Amino acid sequence: MNIYALSSGKGPSGIAIIRISGPDVYNICKQITKLKEIKSNELNFCKFYNPKNDNVIDPEALLLWFPSPNSYTGEDLAELQIHGSNAVISALLGVLSEQENCRLAEPGEFTKIAFQNDKIDLLKAESIGDLIHSETELQRQQAVKLVQGNASNYYNDLREKIIKSLAFIEAKIDFAEEDLPEKVLREAHKSIKEIHSEILKIIEDNKVGEKIRDGFRVSITGEVNAGKSSLLNLLSKREVAIVSDEAGTTRDVIETYLNLDGYPVILADTAGIRESKNEIEKKGISLALGKSKEADINIVMVDNSSKKINKEIQNMINKDSIVLLNKSDVSDKQNHKFDVDTVLASVKNNQNIDQLINLIKAKLSEKFSSNNSTIITRERHRVKLNDCLKEIDKFLKKDPTKNLELAAEDLRMATRHLGGIVGKVDVEEILGSIFKDFCIGK
Repeated sequence: MNIYALSSGKGPSGIAIIRISGPDVYNICKQITKLKEIKSNELNFCKFYNPKNDNVIDPEALLLWFPSPNSYTGEDLAELQIHGSNAVISALLGVLSEQENCRLAEPGEFTKIAFQNDKIDLLKAESIGDLIHSETELQRQQAVKLVQGNASNYYNDLREKIIKSLAFIEAKIDFAEEDLPEKVLREAHKSIKEIHSEILKIIEDNKVGEKIRDGFRVSITGEVNAGKSSLLNLLSKREVAIVSDEAGTTRDVIETYLNLDGYPVILADTAGIRESKNEIEKKGISLALGKSKEADINIVMVDNSSKKINKEIQNMINKDSIVLLNKSDVSDKQNHKFDVDTVLASVKNNQNIDQLINLIKAKLSEKFSSNNSTIITRERHRVKLNDCLKEIDKFLKKDPTKNLELAAEDLRMATRHLGGIVGKVDVEEILGSIFKDFCIGK
């Protein structure tokens, strides 16, 4: 079966790219271009026709031909560069749909085929998806590192080390009558212990990779009418929340996704904290307190001109907080002191908001910086690493000179879990969940 899809964005645009992959791609391209010869790995200037009636679809176009196995998918693959109007795109896709054994690709199917043909491993497939969906500089940088294979190489090296130690143990089992030096088993045990420490170091990372991929959580909490919704709108650069002089306007949690100077942030505006008899407002306050506990950073907003601060708000302030003393346009003297980072600002006049942004970035950088070259970006990786650690723990608790069969089984299971990260084993059940988020044409 041959598959095709629009791989560039929808028109209108200067050019559009349609990709075709499969065993009959060369013949299909000859039919729709009428070229006598299609040169590989170079641009072929051509016209695209409808083979049914010889009508020209695009009079000036380009064709790139990549024969198997030297293509993205590992199959014969062609990229058709056409004018990017909706009419031209629709006409050419229509022609391809009429070709024998040719159908529209499913989301991520080109990359799925590349994985199945051993052109890429599972980690690289996932990171290609991350690169496509990256919206901030930090996300792009992380995806590029993974696409380049740094993590794959690291996990493969760890797996090879475990296999090497397993080979020593199996040699002892298979040749029990032979006098294999006990030193060999001790060295295998030592190597596995070092691998255990390395994996533990990767896991204890504050989930920095997942935070960069999905977004850091920053909540705005504090007093009623302190300007929380106004701050959300200002940072979002659009009217996300209703702003009113009436206290208690925000009852629910309002979230918006921001690119904060390269940092992906999920910013949440919450209900003001105060004593209330209104059941709906009380529910909103409860949600606000919950969000403040879940947040990576909590912006606690206080009206600088207020004389007294609610005790509940004071209890919320901790090392992960930034206190924003708002309404400095009303009172420009700092009237409250705190032992955490504090910014005297005016949301109304956009005063010192850049200082707040820099503080958020500094806190995120400090809190989630990682010295590890290998970063976990998905919960799937974390689960596999934890499962691997459990098997290694079982192995390390055993006497290296006894229970050799059970010890060998522990290491076999450890290699399976580690191999599952890059797709060496047990991948069929997770392929669908990985590629469903890809765009069609990739």
